[in-house]
Amino acid sequence: MSEQSAQPEYRIEDLAHHSGATVRTIRAYQDRGLLPRPERRGRSNVYGDAHLARLRQIADLLDRGYTLASIKELLEAWDTGRGLGGVLGLVAEVHGPWTDEQADRISRAELEARFGGTPDEAAVLEAVELGVLEPLPGRETEEYLVPSPQELAVAAELYASGVPLGAITGHLRELRGQVEHIASRFLEFTTEHVFARYLEHRPPTDADAHEAATMVRRLRPLAQQTVDAELARAMRLLATRHLQLHLSPDAPPARDDEPRPVALPAATVRAVQDLVGPEGVAVFVTAAAEREVHKRTLDSLASSRHING
Repeated sequence: MSEQSAQPEYRIEDLAHHSGATVRTIRAYQDRGLLPRPERRGRSNVYGDAHLARLRQIADLLDRGYTLASIKELLEAWDTGRGLGGVLGLVAEVHGPWTDEQADRISRAELEARFGGTPDEAAVLEAVELGVLEPLPGRETEEYLVPSPQELAVAAELYASGVPLGAITGHLRELRGQVEHIASRFLEFTTEHVFARYLEHRPPTDADAHEAATMVRRLRPLAQQTVDAELARAMRLLATRHLQLHLSPDAPPARDDEPRPVALPAATVRAVQDLVGPEGVAVFVTAAAEREVHKRTLDSLASSRHING
């Protein structure tokens, strides 16, 4: 940094150090038009606080899931005077917590105690992959962040009731896919009927972004409230039917054509998800099983004919 200038000045190496970006990344941002060109001073390029602020904005938007192309659109809008404060406020509102639940921490010893006292490295790795546990580095003892203590408590209760860990994680994967579908439909619905008018411009104007952020705060609890109410209704209805079926003295025997749950290894479920996505797992497994049954039937018939012939 120059000590003679009233405003801080940085060489590219200094800018990289203060921003956390690499020199190579800074140059790539310049080439893509995300970062203004530095001022030339003799043989040196000089950067200022505006460059540092821009790099931090880019890093923040990348952390929130934005692509470099969409970030460029936002920054160009800001540079042309359309404002970015409202857009960043909208981004922060959407990216913020969607639940009042507070994250917690748990040690490896406490975790094992809650799940039978026996170490299970595979189960821990599965929980980390699902995001149920997040390793905390730099600790003297192995420790994890628990984003949803309620979710971990449910898993511990199910395990204590006799449900295998593999079945619990498999159920969570299936449930997560279904819940993500519900969330997607809710977003499509609210975008069509509520947010479309705020998103006519790309990116939205500062005023529209402010109004959209206010609307997000109002609508944020509605998705969970609706799902909670509908889940309670469905559980009451189906649990009553289920109980009547099993308690009735003249209950009909289970039909052979009724669907039956089958526990699959977690690795198998992951492999199928990679191929067809979470929503296609059930259909893919059913089709694969039917194809195998048909193949074995044909092989059996061919073998029988060969023996009889």
